[in-house]
Amino acid sequence: MDQYLDLFLNFLVVERGLSANTLDAYGRDLSRYLDFLQRQKVERPDDVSPAVVLRFLSDLKKQGLSPRSRARALVSLRMFHKFLHSEELASANPADRVEAPKNIKSLPHTLSPGEVERLLAAPKGDDFLACRDRAMLEVLYATGLRVSELIGIKLSDLQLDVGYLVAFGKRSKQRIVPIGEVAVEALREYLKTSRSVLAKDLGSPQVFLNRSGRGLTRQGFWKIIKRRAVQAGIAKNITPHTLRHSFATHLLDNGADLRSVQTMLGHADISTTQIYTHVTRERLKKIHGLHHPRS
Repeated sequence: MDQYLDLFLNFLVVERGLSANTLDAYGRDLSRYLDFLQRQKVERPDDVSPAVVLRFLSDLKKQGLSPRSRARALVSLRMFHKFLHSEELASANPADRVEAPKNIKSLPHTLSPGEVERLLAAPKGDDFLACRDRAMLEVLYATGLRVSELIGIKLSDLQLDVGYLVAFGKRSKQRIVPIGEVAVEALREYLKTSRSVLAKDLGSPQVFLNRSGRGLTRQGFWKIIKRRAVQAGIAKNITPHTLRHSFATHLLDNGADLRSVQTMLGHADISTTQIYTHVTRERLKKIHGLHHPRS
């Protein structure tokens, strides 16, 4: 069945225009699925029944995968079998009526405004890496970009004179994002003093470069934010999306309306943005419990 996976992934690239990260996720889920089918001696799409799909999900649970990971795997299976059915390579979609694992929605981890200040101040000194990291962290907190969007910013995407940048989100969807004055100044300083040192005349179009003069990767950014968090004395487990979550939560804490935050984050569905209102409510409940005399 491996040949069907290649056809499906090619379809996602050509017809759906999915990002490399999304393709990798589909590929991982479906490679694991095809390995399972091989062990079960299932050789044709029409040999897959809902019971086989359920056994696969049960196998994932035994491996310790979370309900969220298993639910995502089921989405991948549904898409894969839907494709096979639409291409007349299978007579039905066996994953269509399988119920997704119940997922307890976890609230995103955020930093307090004070912790954000410490993190943004962590890259000290005038060396080119500190200057780059200051600009990068300021831009991320000022805009709420996804990390993939941040590292994908090109010089041609910057409109610093009017305080905007162009971001390309999921499925290459373009949006205009405002940047605050502090982030603009940090970017100007980086572009003026440090980027040319990193660029090494390689002509990389990305704004944020690594020591080799090439665009930063997600892994490279992850290492940077982890190191800067340690320098800031922040004990929380920080992920590349922590500043994005903090950006949204702090906007709502300070009275921003949900629709505006949705637009800035680039969410297609407002229900995705609503998770941050739960974070705000949880914080208010905690404050009430600490300070109200009847709590």
